[in-house]
Amino acid sequence: MKRRDFITKAGLASVGGATAVAAASSFPKPALAQERIEMVIVSTWGRDFPGLGTNAQLMAKRLGDVSDGRIQVEYFAAGERVGAFDSFDEVASGNAQAYHAADYYWKGKHPAWAYFTSVPFGLTASEMGAWIHHMGGQELWDELAGEYGLKCLPAGNTGVQMGGWFNKEINSADDLKGLKMRIPGLGGDVMAKLGASPVSLPGGQIYENLVSGAIEATEWVGPWNDYAMKFYEATKYYYFPGMHEPGG
Repeated sequence: MKRRDFITKAGLASVGGATAVAAASSFPKPALAQERIEMVIVSTWGRDFPGLGTNAQLMAKRLGDVSDGRIQVEYFAAGERVGAFDSFDEVASGNAQAYHAADYYWKGKHPAWAYFTSVPFGLTASEMGAWIHHMGGQELWDELAGEYGLKCLPAGNTGVQMGGWFNKEINSADDLKGLKMRIPGLGGDVMAKLGASPVSLPGGQIYENLVSGAIEATEWVGPWNDYAMKFYEATKYYYFPGMHEPGG
């Protein structure tokens, strides 16, 4: 797709939060022609969610600030307007103008979405940045997102993520058989090959599912984020590093 044709279809937005975390937008033409732009942003993160959610909220505020109020932003955390995993369709349909998310959540729509968050044994944060900005990654992202009328931009990076929290000790691959683990993206596919049962859940639902026993393990980000999520209260073992997201 030619760049000029693409930008005609999709608007631009910038964010502060992960290349694991992406911002996507799709402005209708009439909105861009108006004196004031009204912009609805939806998110996969809960309200005041540590790190990822607070960055999304800060980004929404900054858009208004740097535009001197010309862009009027209304931000909705997960569940406030649509469910976390409904964010993509809300923007692609034109009901909202941007989402803040991790694009591997949309792997079911096209496997290529996973590559714009992280893949097992893939790129580190600096390598991901180099690929996106200097080695054709953004052009591939544009081609994929353009099929859905979107424009996606990187919004930071979580760095190397930990292996995860488990309710039982893992000493061999055999210990993974039948394990119900929250792990999205291609990392979940790897765990399935090892015999685990991967589950995809929004971040805000992980703790309650660990406590109830609906899942027996989870991956998230790293010590700072994980401490805020209080996973240490719900599980016994923490393993590191993770192979699934070396630069999300």
